[in-house]
Amino acid sequence: MSQSIRRGLTLASAVLAMAVASATPGHARDAETAPRKPNIVIFLADDLSYADVPNGGDANVRTPALQRLTSEGMTFDRAFVASPACAPSRAALLTGMMPARNGAEANHDRANAAIRKLPSYLQEQGYQVVAFGKVAHYQHTGTYGFDYYANDTFHDHKGIPAAAEWLKERKDKRPLALFVGSNWPHVPWPRTTEGYDPAAMKLPPKTVDTPITRDARARFYAAVTRMDQDLASTMDAVDAVLGKDTFVLYSTDHGTQWPFGKWNLYDTGTRVPMVVRWNGHVKAGTRTDAMVSWVDVLPTLVQLAGGKAPEGIDGISFSSLFGVGTGAAGRKEIFTTHNNDGRVNVYPMRSIRTDRWKYIENLHPDWTYTTHIDLKVMRTDSGAYFPSWRDAAEKDPAAKAIVDSYYTRPAEELYDLQADPDEQVNLAGDRRYAKELAGLRTRLAAWRKAQGDTGKVPVQPRFERGPMEGEGD
Repeated sequence: MSQSIRRGLTLASAVLAMAVASATPGHARDAETAPRKPNIVIFLADDLSYADVPNGGDANVRTPALQRLTSEGMTFDRAFVASPACAPSRAALLTGMMPARNGAEANHDRANAAIRKLPSYLQEQGYQVVAFGKVAHYQHTGTYGFDYYANDTFHDHKGIPAAAEWLKERKDKRPLALFVGSNWPHVPWPRTTEGYDPAAMKLPPKTVDTPITRDARARFYAAVTRMDQDLASTMDAVDAVLGKDTFVLYSTDHGTQWPFGKWNLYDTGTRVPMVVRWNGHVKAGTRTDAMVSWVDVLPTLVQLAGGKAPEGIDGISFSSLFGVGTGAAGRKEIFTTHNNDGRVNVYPMRSIRTDRWKYIENLHPDWTYTTHIDLKVMRTDSGAYFPSWRDAAEKDPAAKAIVDSYYTRPAEELYDLQADPDEQVNLAGDRRYAKELAGLRTRLAAWRKAQGDTGKVPVQPRFERGPMEGEGD
């Protein structure tokens, strides 16, 4: 080999060695600092039914940010909460356990301090876990073990911009699990309709059509649009800082504060919007009819974070929908419960829902069903319009039927969801469906026994209809 060729090979080797030496440390640093696990963002709205957003068929409301997220991700058409009240619903999400097991059965109850919570599972996988706004119930967030939390008081709207600002200034190199909770569309709704025309909208089933009801409904939609604006600003910050490969889950804690929504076990109380966006794992613009419960979110997130789904909880992971783990995603039956909210919503009920059937057991049909909606006549929202329903019921048989079905519930309710998705025709007394009724009754009883669910409510019931000015919160 000539001397010139040898010099050329030596020079080439030196250049290659220098390239490797300069590149390898950089790659090593990138491997050390780049998250090996997906960043996770959970956005929670407050008091919003699946039926009251465009995903669920409501054409009245404007939610461009939610629709954009829907176009980029997977819509869950059959997602349900564990209970249609704030504290029990959110406690179920953060423990993976149903209310009778986690201890938060009534609204304002706290989950048992001894139960392991979702932040702990994610922290074990190396995550920084942070919450802004209403994630747990008001002023309960500190009991769940977040690394940092802020703005968890009633209608504290500073939490949304605070989350975006915190995210932009964040220096921590750990993978992030960020929980953001909007207070909208929880009452009080905006004082004006903000561009919604009360006369032009289509009212939902089981609604008494009065002028003040239409005004309230328009202001509710204004509140939903404010929630959507919170979602937009949050997603803008997430996409700018964390990127679109972030795992994003949007959902709401239970149904709308409307007479057959919140505090009810009808689908309008327990069926909620849910959308997941995760580039590379979820095909944009898809939908799934897999039935999932909020208790399933905990094991799903743990698996996405690289851990094993915890044993001994009620939640079942649906991560296989995103290509993580194995097994069928979704449930064959959904259980829901409601007890009370202080002395205002004292009406314990339990439910089992399958693909076709809904069975509701009202544990005390001799009690009168009452909520904030009819008791609080001085409230700016439901308390303002519900008296017009009672007035209409004195003259209109259809309005009377709606109002009576609000206050008085039978011991058992059975609905064929295929034929009657709005749950208006109770088939529990129809002999043709005796087999379905008996089977669901038995399965619900077995589930309650396994849960240790006694159905006891430690407050006095009501036997009279509202209003009762000044009572309750």
